[in-house]
Amino acid sequence: MFFVSGTNYLWGCLFLLISNICFAASNVFYNSFLVDLTTEDKRDKISSYGYAAGYLGGLVMLFVNLAMINFAPSFGVDKGTAVRISMLVASIWWGVFAAVTFMLVKSRHPEQDAKGKSLVTVGFVELWKTLRELAGLKYTLLFLAGYLLYNDGVQTVILNSSIFLSQELFISKGLESDPTFLLMIFVIAQVCALIGALAFARLSRVVGTKRTIILCLAIWSGIVIFAYGFLQSEFQAQIMAAFIGLVLGPTQALSRSLFSQMIPKSRESAFFGLYEISEKGTSWIGNLVFAVVVGTTGSYRHAILALIVFFVAGMVILVITNTTKAIHAAGNLTPEEVAGK
Repeated sequence: MFFVSGTNYLWGCLFLLISNICFAASNVFYNSFLVDLTTEDKRDKISSYGYAAGYLGGLVMLFVNLAMINFAPSFGVDKGTAVRISMLVASIWWGVFAAVTFMLVKSRHPEQDAKGKSLVTVGFVELWKTLRELAGLKYTLLFLAGYLLYNDGVQTVILNSSIFLSQELFISKGLESDPTFLLMIFVIAQVCALIGALAFARLSRVVGTKRTIILCLAIWSGIVIFAYGFLQSEFQAQIMAAFIGLVLGPTQALSRSLFSQMIPKSRESAFFGLYEISEKGTSWIGNLVFAVVVGTTGSYRHAILALIVFFVAGMVILVITNTTKAIHAAGNLTPEEVAGK
Protein backbone atom coordinates (compact mmCIF):
# COMPACT_ATOMS: atom_id res chain seq x y z
CA MET A 1 0.00 0.00 0.00
CA PHE A 2 2.99 2.31 0.50
CA PHE A 3 3.62 2.26 -3.26
CA VAL A 4 0.01 3.10 -4.17
CA SER A 5 -0.40 6.74 -5.14
CA GLY A 6 -2.11 8.98 -7.67
CA THR A 7 -4.52 7.07 -9.90
CA ASN A 8 -3.26 3.63 -8.87
CA TYR A 9 -6.22 3.09 -6.55
CA LEU A 10 -7.17 -0.19 -8.26
CA TRP A 11 -3.83 -1.64 -7.14
CA GLY A 12 -4.69 -0.47 -3.66
CA CYS A 13 -8.02 -2.32 -3.84
CA LEU A 14 -6.21 -5.47 -4.96
CA PHE A 15 -3.63 -5.24 -2.18
CA LEU A 16 -6.39 -4.64 0.37
CA LEU A 17 -8.25 -7.72 -0.85
CA ILE A 18 -5.12 -9.88 -0.69
CA SER A 19 -4.19 -8.62 2.77
CA ASN A 20 -7.68 -9.36 4.12
CA ILE A 21 -7.60 -12.90 2.72
CA CYS A 22 -4.15 -13.52 4.19
CA PHE A 23 -5.17 -12.03 7.53
CA ALA A 24 -8.20 -14.31 7.77
CA ALA A 25 -6.11 -17.34 6.79
CA SER A 26 -3.40 -16.52 9.34
CA ASN A 27 -6.03 -16.19 12.08
CA VAL A 28 -7.01 -19.83 11.55
CA PHE A 29 -3.56 -21.00 12.64
CA TYR A 30 -3.09 -18.21 15.17
CA ASN A 31 -6.27 -19.19 17.00
CA SER A 32 -5.43 -22.90 16.90
CA PHE A 33 -2.17 -22.27 18.81
CA LEU A 34 -4.23 -21.36 21.88
CA VAL A 35 -4.53 -25.08 22.64
CA ASP A 36 -0.74 -25.52 22.61
CA LEU A 37 0.07 -22.43 24.64
CA THR A 38 -1.91 -23.17 27.79
CA THR A 39 -4.06 -25.68 29.66
CA GLU A 40 -7.85 -25.83 29.63
CA ASP A 41 -8.25 -24.01 32.94
CA LYS A 42 -6.20 -21.00 31.75
CA ARG A 43 -7.50 -20.58 28.20
CA ASP A 44 -9.98 -17.83 29.07
CA LYS A 45 -7.16 -15.85 30.65
CA ILE A 46 -4.63 -16.37 27.84
CA SER A 47 -7.19 -15.77 25.09
CA SER A 48 -8.26 -12.55 26.81
CA TYR A 49 -4.65 -11.44 27.23
CA GLY A 50 -4.15 -12.03 23.52
CA TYR A 51 -7.07 -9.83 22.56
CA ALA A 52 -6.05 -7.19 25.11
CA ALA A 53 -2.55 -7.11 23.60
CA GLY A 54 -4.13 -6.70 20.17
CA TYR A 55 -6.23 -3.75 21.31
CA LEU A 56 -3.17 -2.17 22.95
CA GLY A 57 -1.12 -2.63 19.80
CA GLY A 58 -3.92 -1.12 17.74
CA LEU A 59 -3.98 1.94 19.98
CA VAL A 60 -0.21 2.39 19.77
CA MET A 61 -0.30 2.16 15.97
CA LEU A 62 -3.25 4.54 15.80
CA PHE A 63 -1.52 7.25 17.85
CA VAL A 64 1.80 6.83 16.01
CA ASN A 65 0.16 7.13 12.61
CA LEU A 66 -2.09 10.00 13.66
CA ALA A 67 0.98 11.88 14.86
CA MET A 68 2.68 11.18 11.53
CA ILE A 69 -0.32 12.46 9.55
CA ASN A 70 -1.23 15.47 11.70
CA PHE A 71 2.37 16.68 12.00
CA ALA A 72 3.42 15.72 8.47
CA PRO A 73 5.05 19.11 7.68
CA SER A 74 7.26 18.74 10.76
CA PHE A 75 8.59 15.52 9.25
CA GLY A 76 9.20 17.20 5.90
CA VAL A 77 6.43 15.37 4.00
CA ASP A 78 2.91 16.17 2.80
CA LYS A 79 -0.17 14.47 4.25
CA GLY A 80 -0.56 12.09 1.31
CA THR A 81 2.97 10.79 1.77
CA ALA A 82 2.42 10.60 5.53
CA VAL A 83 -0.59 8.32 4.99
CA ARG A 84 1.51 6.05 2.77
CA ILE A 85 4.31 6.01 5.37
CA SER A 86 1.73 5.03 7.98
CA MET A 87 0.91 1.97 5.88
CA LEU A 88 4.62 1.13 5.74
CA VAL A 89 4.99 1.56 9.52
CA ALA A 90 2.02 -0.76 10.11
CA SER A 91 3.61 -3.33 7.80
CA ILE A 92 6.92 -3.17 9.69
CA TRP A 93 5.02 -3.48 12.99
CA TRP A 94 3.31 -6.64 11.76
CA GLY A 95 6.54 -8.05 10.39
CA VAL A 96 8.53 -7.51 13.59
CA PHE A 97 5.95 -9.09 15.88
CA ALA A 98 5.31 -11.92 13.41
CA ALA A 99 9.05 -12.67 13.44
CA VAL A 100 8.98 -12.85 17.24
CA THR A 101 6.11 -15.34 17.04
CA PHE A 102 7.91 -17.46 14.45
CA MET A 103 10.99 -17.62 16.66
CA LEU A 104 9.23 -18.43 19.94
CA VAL A 105 6.33 -20.66 18.90
CA LYS A 106 7.07 -24.16 17.68
CA SER A 107 5.22 -25.29 14.58
CA ARG A 108 3.20 -28.49 14.59
CA HIS A 109 4.08 -31.40 12.34
CA PRO A 110 1.57 -31.91 9.51
CA GLU A 111 -1.08 -34.56 10.15
CA GLN A 112 -0.61 -36.07 6.70
CA ASP A 113 1.94 -36.03 3.90
CA ALA A 114 0.68 -34.01 0.94
CA LYS A 115 3.57 -34.91 -1.38
CA GLY A 116 2.40 -35.83 -4.85
CA LYS A 117 -1.10 -34.52 -4.14
CA SER A 118 -2.84 -31.38 -5.24
CA LEU A 119 -3.09 -28.92 -2.35
CA VAL A 120 -6.57 -27.99 -3.57
CA THR A 121 -7.65 -31.64 -3.46
CA VAL A 122 -6.10 -32.12 -0.01
CA GLY A 123 -7.88 -28.98 1.17
CA PHE A 124 -11.32 -30.13 0.05
CA VAL A 125 -10.77 -33.63 1.44
CA GLU A 126 -9.78 -32.11 4.77
CA LEU A 127 -12.81 -29.81 4.73
CA TRP A 128 -15.16 -32.73 4.09
CA LYS A 129 -13.52 -34.72 6.88
CA THR A 130 -13.89 -31.81 9.31
CA LEU A 131 -17.55 -31.29 8.40
CA ARG A 132 -18.25 -34.98 9.03
CA GLU A 133 -16.51 -34.76 12.40
CA LEU A 134 -18.45 -31.62 13.28
CA ALA A 135 -21.74 -33.35 12.42
CA GLY A 136 -20.92 -35.93 15.08
CA LEU A 137 -20.26 -33.24 17.70
CA LYS A 138 -23.83 -32.03 18.19
CA TYR A 139 -23.22 -29.41 20.84
CA THR A 140 -20.08 -28.06 19.17
CA LEU A 141 -22.12 -27.59 16.00
CA LEU A 142 -24.86 -25.90 18.02
CA PHE A 143 -22.36 -23.51 19.60
CA LEU A 144 -20.92 -22.67 16.19
CA ALA A 145 -24.41 -21.86 14.90
CA GLY A 146 -25.03 -19.56 17.86
CA TYR A 147 -21.62 -17.94 17.41
CA LEU A 148 -22.35 -17.34 13.73
CA LEU A 149 -25.47 -15.39 14.71
CA TYR A 150 -24.26 -13.28 17.61
CA ASN A 151 -20.86 -12.57 16.07
CA ASP A 152 -22.64 -11.35 12.95
CA GLY A 153 -24.49 -8.90 15.17
CA VAL A 154 -21.24 -7.78 16.78
CA GLN A 155 -19.48 -7.25 13.45
CA THR A 156 -22.44 -5.34 12.01
CA VAL A 157 -22.62 -2.98 14.99
CA ILE A 158 -18.87 -2.31 14.75
CA LEU A 159 -18.85 -1.78 10.98
CA ASN A 160 -21.89 0.51 10.93
CA SER A 161 -21.40 2.43 14.18
CA SER A 162 -19.72 5.43 12.55
CA ILE A 163 -22.42 5.61 9.85
CA PHE A 164 -25.16 5.36 12.47
CA LEU A 165 -23.66 8.02 14.73
CA SER A 166 -22.97 10.39 11.82
CA GLN A 167 -26.54 10.07 10.63
CA GLU A 168 -28.31 10.34 13.98
CA LEU A 169 -26.13 12.93 15.73
CA PHE A 170 -25.15 15.17 12.82
CA ILE A 171 -26.67 14.66 9.37
CA SER A 172 -30.29 14.25 10.57
CA LYS A 173 -29.89 17.55 12.45
CA GLY A 174 -28.52 19.38 9.42
CA LEU A 175 -24.96 19.35 10.74
CA GLU A 176 -21.72 18.18 9.16
CA SER A 177 -20.28 14.93 10.46
CA ASP A 178 -17.40 15.41 12.93
CA PRO A 179 -14.46 13.09 12.12
CA THR A 180 -12.66 14.06 15.34
CA PHE A 181 -15.64 12.98 17.43
CA LEU A 182 -15.91 9.68 15.54
CA LEU A 183 -12.19 9.07 16.10
CA MET A 184 -12.67 9.72 19.82
CA ILE A 185 -15.53 7.18 19.85
CA PHE A 186 -13.20 4.62 18.26
CA VAL A 187 -10.48 5.27 20.85
CA ILE A 188 -12.96 4.98 23.74
CA ALA A 189 -14.23 1.66 22.41
CA GLN A 190 -10.69 0.37 21.87
CA VAL A 191 -9.53 1.29 25.38
CA CYS A 192 -12.64 -0.20 26.97
CA ALA A 193 -12.27 -3.36 24.88
CA LEU A 194 -8.83 -3.85 26.40
CA ILE A 195 -10.24 -3.33 29.90
CA GLY A 196 -13.26 -5.54 29.21
CA ALA A 197 -11.17 -8.43 27.90
CA LEU A 198 -9.16 -8.51 31.13
CA ALA A 199 -12.04 -7.83 33.53
CA PHE A 200 -14.47 -10.37 32.09
CA ALA A 201 -11.73 -13.03 32.02
CA ARG A 202 -11.70 -12.75 35.81
CA LEU A 203 -15.50 -12.91 35.91
CA SER A 204 -15.49 -16.08 33.79
CA ARG A 205 -13.42 -17.82 36.46
CA VAL A 206 -16.21 -17.14 38.97
CA VAL A 207 -19.42 -17.69 36.97
CA GLY A 208 -18.10 -19.73 34.03
CA THR A 209 -17.29 -18.91 30.41
CA LYS A 210 -20.73 -19.67 29.00
CA ARG A 211 -22.58 -17.51 31.53
CA THR A 212 -20.14 -14.66 30.97
CA ILE A 213 -20.72 -14.74 27.21
CA ILE A 214 -24.50 -14.80 27.80
CA LEU A 215 -24.13 -11.73 30.03
CA CYS A 216 -22.18 -9.98 27.28
CA LEU A 217 -24.91 -10.78 24.74
CA ALA A 218 -27.55 -9.40 27.09
CA ILE A 219 -25.54 -6.17 27.29
CA TRP A 220 -25.20 -6.11 23.49
CA SER A 221 -29.00 -6.34 23.29
CA GLY A 222 -29.29 -3.46 25.73
CA ILE A 223 -26.86 -1.41 23.63
CA VAL A 224 -28.93 -1.66 20.43
CA ILE A 225 -32.12 -0.90 22.40
CA PHE A 226 -30.43 2.20 23.86
CA ALA A 227 -29.19 3.27 20.41
CA TYR A 228 -32.71 2.91 19.03
CA GLY A 229 -34.74 4.61 21.72
CA PHE A 230 -32.53 6.84 23.84
CA LEU A 231 -29.40 8.05 22.03
CA GLN A 232 -29.60 11.82 21.55
CA SER A 233 -26.28 13.44 22.49
CA GLU A 234 -22.56 13.07 21.92
CA PHE A 235 -22.03 12.32 25.61
CA GLN A 236 -24.51 9.44 25.42
CA ALA A 237 -22.65 8.16 22.35
CA GLN A 238 -19.41 8.15 24.34
CA ILE A 239 -21.04 6.14 27.13
CA MET A 240 -22.45 3.72 24.56
CA ALA A 241 -19.00 3.35 22.96
CA ALA A 242 -17.57 2.48 26.36
CA PHE A 243 -20.15 -0.27 26.86
CA ILE A 244 -19.54 -1.57 23.33
CA GLY A 245 -15.84 -1.83 24.09
CA LEU A 246 -16.40 -3.48 27.47
CA VAL A 247 -18.34 -6.36 25.90
CA LEU A 248 -16.54 -6.51 22.55
CA GLY A 249 -13.29 -7.80 24.05
CA PRO A 250 -14.75 -10.60 26.20
CA THR A 251 -17.28 -11.67 23.54
CA GLN A 252 -14.43 -12.35 21.12
CA ALA A 253 -11.87 -13.71 23.59
CA LEU A 254 -14.15 -16.01 25.58
CA SER A 255 -15.92 -17.37 22.50
CA ARG A 256 -12.54 -18.42 21.12
CA SER A 257 -11.41 -20.08 24.33
CA LEU A 258 -14.74 -21.90 24.80
CA PHE A 259 -14.69 -23.21 21.23
CA SER A 260 -11.10 -24.42 21.65
CA GLN A 261 -12.30 -26.77 24.40
CA MET A 262 -15.06 -28.26 22.22
CA ILE A 263 -12.87 -29.59 19.41
CA PRO A 264 -10.78 -32.78 19.19
CA LYS A 265 -7.07 -32.58 19.97
CA SER A 266 -4.74 -32.30 16.95
CA ARG A 267 -7.69 -31.06 14.85
CA GLU A 268 -7.51 -27.45 15.99
CA SER A 269 -6.44 -25.86 12.70
CA ALA A 270 -9.18 -27.62 10.74
CA PHE A 271 -11.91 -26.69 13.20
CA PHE A 272 -10.71 -23.13 13.60
CA GLY A 273 -11.00 -22.86 9.83
CA LEU A 274 -14.75 -23.37 10.25
CA TYR A 275 -14.70 -20.94 13.17
CA GLU A 276 -13.09 -18.30 10.96
CA ILE A 277 -15.76 -18.90 8.31
CA SER A 278 -18.40 -18.30 10.98
CA GLU A 279 -16.59 -15.13 12.02
CA LYS A 280 -15.76 -13.57 8.66
CA GLY A 281 -17.47 -15.57 5.92
CA THR A 282 -21.01 -14.79 7.03
CA SER A 283 -20.54 -11.24 8.33
CA TRP A 284 -22.37 -9.94 5.25
CA ILE A 285 -25.71 -11.23 6.59
CA GLY A 286 -25.97 -8.64 9.34
CA ASN A 287 -24.91 -5.86 6.99
CA LEU A 288 -27.53 -7.01 4.49
CA VAL A 289 -30.23 -6.88 7.18
CA PHE A 290 -29.03 -3.42 8.24
CA ALA A 291 -29.09 -2.14 4.65
CA VAL A 292 -32.50 -3.67 3.88
CA VAL A 293 -34.09 -2.15 6.99
CA VAL A 294 -32.61 1.27 6.20
CA GLY A 295 -33.83 0.96 2.62
CA THR A 296 -37.37 -0.05 3.55
CA THR A 297 -37.93 2.19 6.58
CA GLY A 298 -35.51 5.03 5.94
CA SER A 299 -34.50 4.79 9.59
CA TYR A 300 -31.04 3.94 10.90
CA ARG A 301 -32.54 3.49 14.35
CA HIS A 302 -34.84 0.73 13.12
CA ALA A 303 -31.85 -0.85 11.38
CA ILE A 304 -29.73 -0.90 14.54
CA LEU A 305 -32.65 -2.31 16.55
CA ALA A 306 -33.12 -5.10 13.99
CA LEU A 307 -29.70 -6.45 14.98
CA ILE A 308 -31.10 -7.51 18.36
CA VAL A 309 -32.39 -10.61 16.56
CA PHE A 310 -28.80 -11.82 16.12
CA PHE A 311 -27.94 -11.32 19.79
CA VAL A 312 -31.13 -12.86 21.18
CA ALA A 313 -31.06 -15.83 18.79
CA GLY A 314 -27.38 -16.45 19.51
CA MET A 315 -28.01 -16.15 23.24
CA VAL A 316 -30.90 -18.66 23.12
CA ILE A 317 -28.78 -21.17 21.22
CA LEU A 318 -25.93 -20.72 23.68
CA VAL A 319 -28.30 -21.24 26.63
CA ILE A 320 -29.46 -24.62 25.26
CA THR A 321 -25.92 -25.69 24.34
CA ASN A 322 -24.58 -28.15 26.90
CA THR A 323 -20.96 -27.02 26.88
CA THR A 324 -19.87 -29.74 29.33
CA LYS A 325 -21.17 -32.46 27.01
CA ALA A 326 -19.58 -30.68 24.05
CA ILE A 327 -16.19 -30.68 25.78
CA HIS A 328 -16.46 -34.33 26.79
CA ALA A 329 -17.68 -35.39 23.33
CA ALA A 330 -14.51 -33.87 21.86
CA GLY A 331 -12.43 -35.99 24.25
CA ASN A 332 -11.41 -33.11 26.51
CA LEU A 333 -11.79 -32.15 30.16
CA THR A 334 -13.59 -29.06 31.43
CA PRO A 335 -11.50 -26.31 33.06
CA GLU A 336 -12.99 -27.25 36.44
CA GLU A 337 -11.96 -30.89 35.98
CA VAL A 338 -8.43 -29.89 34.99
CA ALA A 339 -8.10 -27.47 37.92
CA GLY A 340 -9.35 -30.14 40.33
CA LYS A 341 -6.70 -32.66 39.36
